Amino acid sequence: MKRIFSTLLATLAIVMIAACSKSADAPAPAKTETSTQTAAAPQPTTAREGEGFIRIAQPVRTDAPGKIEVTEVFWYGCSHCFDFEPMLMAWANKLPEDVSFRHSPAMWNDLMVLHARAFYTAKAMGVLEKVHQPIFDAINLQKNRLDSAEAIETLFVDHAGVDPEAFKSTFGSFGVNAQVTQADARARAYGIAGTPELIINGKYRITARAAGGKAAMLDVADELIAKERAAMK
Repeated sequence: MKRIFSTLLATLAIVMIAACSKSADAPAPAKTETSTQTAAAPQPTTAREGEGFIRIAQPVRTDAPGKIEVTEVFWYGCSHCFDFEPMLMAWANKLPEDVSFRHSPAMWNDLMVLHARAFYTAKAMGVLEKVHQPIFDAINLQKNRLDSAEAIETLFVDHAGVDPEAFKSTFGSFGVNAQVTQADARARAYGIAGTPELIINGKYRITARAAGGKAAMLDVADELIAKERAAMK
């Protein structure tokens, strides 16, 4: 019995980690973050010496006119995103006023769509700061997959004190549906191959592989922000 339980836990861990990477024929989750990029993905070029980022072939329109937009494409169930979040937010909180930062959920399977819906529900209800980290913690530390609207509702009630009926109406609302659809279209336009990835001004993708690690992603982001700032003068 102990061996069967251990096997089940190991299998669950593999499934959760595997979904951090997108296969060439998504929507099914596949491979780990270190898997190869999709065949159609552009080859990395660099901010300085030929490595560090991937140029997006068709730049994507940003939502922050007059500012340099930084977008993190993430998934709550991705252990790499969970590990990256503290250093990312420490960096993002120090960005100058001409830089706009946002999270954008990735989704190439039904569970990720459900979690994206949780993210935009939290934003719509004004409780993102109260539930963002608890969602990460529930999935990555407490092994609660939050694989139903009911499980997500319970978390929102426990950590943000939301009204259950208000949660239900928001979770299934037109506004949340629209934002989920837009985030999915945005990620496809970026050509993301996994999570986490940073997008700079709709022009460049930064992956841990291209940059040489998660901390190095932020160094490359700083270089590209400076590059965009100079181009805007």
